[in-house]
Amino acid sequence: MKNSKDGKVLISNFTYLTLLQIAGYVFPLLTMPYLARVIGPSGFGKIAFASAIIIWVQTVADWGFNFSATRDVAKNRDDLGKVSEIFSNVFWSRCVLMMLSLIVLIILIISIPSFREDADVILVTFLLIPGHIMFPDWFFQAVERMKYITYLNILSKLIFTIAVFVFIVEDDDYILQPLFNSLGFCICGIIAMYIILRKWHVKLLKPNLTKICITIKGSTDVFINEIAPNLYNSLSVVMLSMFSGSISTGIYDAGKKINTIVYQLLLIVARVFFPFLNRKPDKHAIYARISLLIAICFAVSIFLLAPYLIRFLFNSDFEDSIIVLRITSISLIFTSLSSIYGTNYLLVHRKDRLLRNITLIASASSLLYSVPLIYFYGYIGTAITYTVATATIGGAKYFFARKVRLAK
Repeated sequence: MKNSKDGKVLISNFTYLTLLQIAGYVFPLLTMPYLARVIGPSGFGKIAFASAIIIWVQTVADWGFNFSATRDVAKNRDDLGKVSEIFSNVFWSRCVLMMLSLIVLIILIISIPSFREDADVILVTFLLIPGHIMFPDWFFQAVERMKYITYLNILSKLIFTIAVFVFIVEDDDYILQPLFNSLGFCICGIIAMYIILRKWHVKLLKPNLTKICITIKGSTDVFINEIAPNLYNSLSVVMLSMFSGSISTGIYDAGKKINTIVYQLLLIVARVFFPFLNRKPDKHAIYARISLLIAICFAVSIFLLAPYLIRFLFNSDFEDSIIVLRITSISLIFTSLSSIYGTNYLLVHRKDRLLRNITLIASASSLLYSVPLIYFYGYIGTAITYTVATATIGGAKYFFARKVRLAK
């Protein structure tokens, strides 16, 4: 790998994203114990509830462009005019989708009591979306320059971490956590736009309604693949909050948060290889072995170390999060399978519709068992729902990817 241009790019991108993930570990390790002590399970639960709702908005604003636009730019990155056209169409499409989502969100806040009760934290968390749009990490991924993602993300996390310790001093300050997180993203988004427009000389063209509609339509299959998992992921958190209250939601969120951090590490390998596999799909087998081995090692380690991790990061109020962590640790293997054989195989081979159908059917079927599990077993039922759903989706993507490979 060291002797080839592609190998050097992969190593460089992997190094930068590994540094980013280390920062992703360090900063939460600094803030989580402090926040757990200051705002408690109830504050954690309110933040988790708002985050679960905004995840839907973010997924709508992304509309699958993180993969479809990355794929298109990766294949046309030497054509500046084409890159500018793709970038502009995606940027304006995301802005339109964000505004439509905001209108729907306001209607829900007015109509649903549980939404109206936490309207302040939901709207503050929504501020993350403009920053997310201005910080198009998909572009840096497409041109395989991950160092900019690393630098800007670390800057965002640093701003957020300092603000948490300075300003959050009592339980009522929980709303400042999503505020600081959103502000950090907005600042980095402005810097990212400057780099893209100045360093790469990408032009932000005027919005064209026809092209916006074509862009949105072209990424719809990928969008469905991205939003469908929210039926068992963020929707489960919303149901848990409505059925069992914010304390149970906080216990579940604390247990799953560690696995979420580890999953981001697994995504490093997937993100590094995605533009590369679009150019050289025959290298998929190497990537699959590396990624799956890492996932298995993490899953086993977290399952065994769950009591120590929870007690180290949180106080005694979160003791019940141990079982949540152990149940969801198993899902790391299946989410890795989903990336390996879903986005990094089926999507690379332009099987967008097949990938959409797999994810949509498996995610929708999770509603059959998620409601009774969450209603009767609370946070344990939510953890089981998440793990079973990821197993179903990961297994299905592996099965159909094998069929596509055999057909080829």
